[in-house]
Amino acid sequence: MRFLLTHFRAFSTGIARSPSSQISYFARLGQIENARKVFDGLFEKTVVSWNSIIAGYFQNNQPWEAQFLFDKMPQRNIVSWNGLISGFVKNGMITEARRAFDEMPERNVISWTAMIRGYVQEGMMEEAEGLFWKMPQRNVVSWTVLLGGLIQEGRIDEARRLYDAMPVKDVVVRTNMIGGYCKEGRLSEAREIFDEMPHRNVVSWTAMITGYAQNSRVDVARKLFEVMPEKNEVSWTAMLMGYIQSRRMEEALDIFEAMPVKSDAACNAMILGFGLNGQVEKARMIFDTMSETDDVTWSTMIKVYERKGFELEALDLFAVMQKKRVRPNFPSMISILSVSSSLASLDHGRQVHAQLVRSQFDLDLYVASVLITMYVKCGDLVKAKQVFDGFTPKDIVMWNSIITGYAQHGLAEEALQVFHDMFSSGFMPDDVTFIGVLTACSYSGNVDEGLQIFESMRSKYNVEAKTAHYACVVDLLGRAGRVNEAMSLIENMSVEADAVVWGALLGACRTHKKFDLAEVAAKKLLHLEPQNAGPYILLSNLYASQGRWDDVAEMRKNMRARSVNKFPGCSWIEVEKKVHMFTMGDSSGHPEHVMIMKMLEKLAGLLREAGYCPDGSFVLHDVDEEEKVNNLRYHSEKLAVAYGLLRVPKEMPIRIMKNLRVCGDCHSAIKLISKITGREIILRDANRFHRFKGGLCSCKDYW
Repeated sequence: MRFLLTHFRAFSTGIARSPSSQISYFARLGQIENARKVFDGLFEKTVVSWNSIIAGYFQNNQPWEAQFLFDKMPQRNIVSWNGLISGFVKNGMITEARRAFDEMPERNVISWTAMIRGYVQEGMMEEAEGLFWKMPQRNVVSWTVLLGGLIQEGRIDEARRLYDAMPVKDVVVRTNMIGGYCKEGRLSEAREIFDEMPHRNVVSWTAMITGYAQNSRVDVARKLFEVMPEKNEVSWTAMLMGYIQSRRMEEALDIFEAMPVKSDAACNAMILGFGLNGQVEKARMIFDTMSETDDVTWSTMIKVYERKGFELEALDLFAVMQKKRVRPNFPSMISILSVSSSLASLDHGRQVHAQLVRSQFDLDLYVASVLITMYVKCGDLVKAKQVFDGFTPKDIVMWNSIITGYAQHGLAEEALQVFHDMFSSGFMPDDVTFIGVLTACSYSGNVDEGLQIFESMRSKYNVEAKTAHYACVVDLLGRAGRVNEAMSLIENMSVEADAVVWGALLGACRTHKKFDLAEVAAKKLLHLEPQNAGPYILLSNLYASQGRWDDVAEMRKNMRARSVNKFPGCSWIEVEKKVHMFTMGDSSGHPEHVMIMKMLEKLAGLLREAGYCPDGSFVLHDVDEEEKVNNLRYHSEKLAVAYGLLRVPKEMPIRIMKNLRVCGDCHSAIKLISKITGREIILRDANRFHRFKGGLCSCKDYW
């Protein structure tokens, strides 16, 4: 016994424990080995000590060891058998639980209730109900367990009939029924039960308040909240969530500031509420005032940044999170993958992929699709295909992701091959599939095949054409110069043409200088989207290319009158996990501005020697030719290329992202730069990818 006494003292708080209590104590701490040492050291093992060690093994997810010990018990009582059933239930082993139930020499109400609870937890309500009605006697717990199962399955009317049949209705039963009615939106019936309750506790009040709050009756919830005799943390949080879900953030803030204890859950809800309502600074303020932050808090703030377009801030916060040794959770990693896709930040994407692999999250279908999209948008099609090929079974989202990836890179043959493989594998294409396939045909100039696929959508695949599909075909025809056919298609569409369709036509008219149709398309766009700067700019470019500067000035005047703002062109490049942003004509804010300017000057000389002649038609302004050349030199994509040449190792491709479509002059210049410098340059613009190498582009100048 000396060993036991010493062992006990090492873990004691000064209160003497029986051996069974020690076993239970260690089991609760997850120290099942220490619990077993105490058990094995007992000179005389009672039924209670056997029951304790068996319960400990069940508690520590070792059910077979528990079963082994149960079988070795020299004697058992009904508590032993009930413990065996409950242990199997807790470990999701319902078949084993039923076998033990059937083998029991005698049963009491606890035995029956434990078995019914197991069936309810596994969603086996038919078995639960059958067993319930066979019970020789029932107590309020038995009734409550079955009632909870019916409510869980949404069988609220059957739950009400069971509720009415109950001989005793305690506060738990009544509260469960209130929660069930609220879940189904039947607030008047819930309130009727609430009002009839002889005694209410804080849980009952909170259930009713939550019901009102979650069903957009937040003002009624607030009135009830104000008259609560006592409130706890859950009550305050329920009221707070009601205001947040109703987007009434000022009132949510009032509640938040009045809360006696601001839990992590409440803080996280406020961060998300402010963030998704566009009040990102206030969300960050809540985040910064928290004395302790867990992984959920960090992921919530990162999610806000990701959803609201603060991609750089999301990456910065993710880096700080890791420096503080907070382990990224699944939502934060998915948010950073999304940011990596938006910014074409391959390094961050790879880092998160490695973390997902270590956490074994990469085995999830959804994650695989997100990874494929990330690698596609970062320009690494080889890695995207590796992820795609390495995952079985695939779903429709994965097939669509890789088809769209090939399409964005202008690889029509590969996209079409995957399309045919998908169909051969037994997957029926959906509307997203056809957008990808038609885009691939459009970007590669496969007009006839694209038209054939479009015609087969309904006849062969039973997919109705939507505006997005018509827009793809208008783009397909327009790029090929068949602008009149594109216009004819629009006039005969089975659905009304939207801004995307007219935008595709306008882009084709600009490329092929069809000024009459361009004006028609632009006016349609201005009617559909009067605040969109795109049609103004495209039409202005058309006027500028004809030297119609008065018309250009009139377009600008209209933009100012309607408060239409043009998004400035910007490009960015990632170097050593840091994103460097450039806007047209300006790199002065960059710490390496002088080096970038020197590189641009060097490139200008090399381009002149190679025969490059700047194309001034891509400059909108009515200025002289010398100034046009100067404007073209400082386009954002050229600034990003210059910095890439300075900082990206020669053996690695230079990866650049632009928020708008790359201009024709920059496209010509970057082709030559790739030849002069011997570098591979991958540019992702607003439409597609351009892979420049050896003086050629993957788009084959068809873009």
